[in-house]
Amino acid sequence: MSDLRETRLEKAEALRALGRQPYALRFGPTHRTAALQEAHADLPNGEERNLEVVVAGRVMTRRVMGKLAFFTLTDESGPIQLYLDKATLEGLEPGAFSQLTTLVDAGDLIGVSGSLRRTDRGELSVKVSSWTMLSKALQPLPDKWHGLADVEKRYRQRYLDLIVSPHTRETFRRRALLVSGIRRWLDERGFLEIETPVLQSVPGGADARPFETHHNALDLPLTLRIATELHLKRLVVGGFERVYELGRIFRNEGVSTRHNPEFTSVEVYQAYADYIDMMELTEQLIAAVCLQVCGSTAITYQGTAIDLAPPWRRATMHELVEQACGLDFTAMASRKEAAAAMEAQGLQVSPLADSVGRLLSEAFEQTVEANLIQPTFVLDYPVEISPLARPHRSKPGLVERFELFIVGRETANAFSELIDPIDQRERLESQQQRRAAGDLEAQGVDEDFLQALEVGMPPTGGLGIGIDRLAMLLTDSASIRDVIAFPLLKPEGRAEGRGEGRAEGRAALRESPPASHDPAQ
Repeated sequence: MSDLRETRLEKAEALRALGRQPYALRFGPTHRTAALQEAHADLPNGEERNLEVVVAGRVMTRRVMGKLAFFTLTDESGPIQLYLDKATLEGLEPGAFSQLTTLVDAGDLIGVSGSLRRTDRGELSVKVSSWTMLSKALQPLPDKWHGLADVEKRYRQRYLDLIVSPHTRETFRRRALLVSGIRRWLDERGFLEIETPVLQSVPGGADARPFETHHNALDLPLTLRIATELHLKRLVVGGFERVYELGRIFRNEGVSTRHNPEFTSVEVYQAYADYIDMMELTEQLIAAVCLQVCGSTAITYQGTAIDLAPPWRRATMHELVEQACGLDFTAMASRKEAAAAMEAQGLQVSPLADSVGRLLSEAFEQTVEANLIQPTFVLDYPVEISPLARPHRSKPGLVERFELFIVGRETANAFSELIDPIDQRERLESQQQRRAAGDLEAQGVDEDFLQALEVGMPPTGGLGIGIDRLAMLLTDSASIRDVIAFPLLKPEGRAEGRGEGRAEGRAALRESPPASHDPAQ
């Protein structure tokens, strides 16, 4: 590798000696390659079109055959062939052909001008009349990159992956369309995006362990936000009736192909709405962005056909668990009875699950969620795991909450928000007791948020969607790392942390959690 780099450095110096700078200041392309391919699809084989075009991009392949050479040049939109004819180039600038064929390597960025020609074999080409070196690459592109088995290198050196893999570029193009589509859809319906703090003195809005930091000037311990929920609710208290924020969330947890501690979510809050309204909003929003990004609401994920056209299936957690394993948790009077029933079915019982509601959630995770392939709203969760959701209007012990599952993974989470400040204080204090007992993911008590609730918050529906997980679905990506441009990785040579390969369950659902509306709540 060092010899190759040295050779390329020598070529850069040779360019300077010829009066060609190896690193240009600017260049002005007139066309994208894909637009040329589309606009001139009618050009017959063997013919030229007297149209001057200027294109720029990276040289991907080179073939030199005596007095002719063929390069493949790729810009962001795609490839086009460069047709290099010695007689043409030398007639315009002596030495131009030999300079191109000896000093330009695969990986270099160049700009060319010329006319269009369709080769006898049917390849649309730019017949080059002049060229400019834009950036001399000192490192060669990877050999045989297509189909490369070293997946980790793709994540560590994403720029190489993007250069050589059109599929990877398409994945991130779709992700960008997804994000802009969500914002546009919400903006068009009167929602305002308002930014909330990333640095917080009290982490809240989710059950998650925060990253800790310190503000030197104020001598103040702070955490990175684990959710945007509590600040967005403050905005609703302040009079904004439709607000959202799409941004980064940080949770100090395991790293694996299914988990990234830095992820993107969108949270949406609508005053005078409830979780039924949020179901309708979720269906419409996801179907709309899917249609925009994929061209249809009928998609395929890892070989399975998925239909995202509304309406979607709705079922309660109790109903789904009873259908899956025959256990009716509504008839169980105690934690002991529920645990015995689960063990009789061969299900695991966690000692941390200290109530019938928590055991119901564990039974759901073990028997139901992996089988929810088509979009399904799972309704009415136990109050014990939903400290920020409103009590159910007709079902004691439950809250008005849903989670959306698609391809066996939670994609969205929503509540009729809890606006009773007394009830909210009791639940957060209960969470704080769990934290004091050693549960590092339990929430604390945010006194300022409770004070805001005491000022008065209107009835509100809240929704969180995990952008990374939705991007996985709409780009047919098996790993969350495939849809995060620069996923967090340990330094090379060190194994992944304890999060790698951990058991599925509440923690595993946080691979791309839907903001504060998190399954751990």
